Amino acid sequence: MTENSTVRIRLDLAYDGTEFHGWAKQGTSDLRTVQKVLEDNLSMVLREPVELTVAGRTDAGVHAAGQVAHFDIHEEALAQRGIEGDPQKLVRRLARLVPDDIRVHGVRFAEPGFDARFSAMRRNYIYRITTHPAGALPTRRHDTAHWPKPVELERMQLAADALLGLHDFVAFCKAKPHATTVRELQKFAWHDVSTEIEPQVYEAHVVADAFCWSMVRSLVGSCMAVGEGRRTTGFTAELLDATQRSPMVPVAPAKGLSLVGVDYPAADKLQERAEETRAVREFPEPHLRA
Repeated sequence: MTENSTVRIRLDLAYDGTEFHGWAKQGTSDLRTVQKVLEDNLSMVLREPVELTVAGRTDAGVHAAGQVAHFDIHEEALAQRGIEGDPQKLVRRLARLVPDDIRVHGVRFAEPGFDARFSAMRRNYIYRITTHPAGALPTRRHDTAHWPKPVELERMQLAADALLGLHDFVAFCKAKPHATTVRELQKFAWHDVSTEIEPQVYEAHVVADAFCWSMVRSLVGSCMAVGEGRRTTGFTAELLDATQRSPMVPVAPAKGLSLVGVDYPAADKLQERAEETRAVREFPEPHLRA
């Protein structure tokens, strides 16, 4: 250990977004966000300010089962807390401090070149929704949205298929200055996951290299509009020709959305991937939120 040397720590975590104002801390505001709660507790444990970089900045009400973040810390701070050789010890310490709606289940030294945000190859989301008149099962009320009209799964899948590939998704994204809205949508598959006690429940499995602000919920809402017959099956394809956000795109409720995983390349490709991503997203704060 050299004087003032730092190491990068990777966190794997999950959270119920119901009571959070999203991932990102809001300046000097006291709004409850996942980032603020984690940074405050990590800083208290390590006795050094901690700033987190996250793979996907989720919005208010959105959940995560497979979120990834990193932070840099002086090795001396780890040594003083007795965890210099095993950062996984932070799991038990954080479990005693963070609220029940956050779970940090993995802490380890990041591999060389790793960046939680820029090294990511793709983000995996699941959107869960019911069209049953009674709404969601009470035990799933936090992660299952309600749509007021019945839908046809085949129509929704046709609408989803038209969006696959590399496109400008500006019609589906809330605008942010200087941020690109070009994304590669790699998977958009609808599934009927109904059971006897949960009829009329559907899941959308959505995967892309990254998502801009509100994109997943807008994709889902557009497909639901097609599924209920309010829009034609060609509706989503037509939206790809838009040059600004479309007022015809309905945004599905936040609570149905969960980030379930982030995929990274092999260890020897992490730095290369991070450099490629930075080159594409040349502005300092592109939105990767869903």
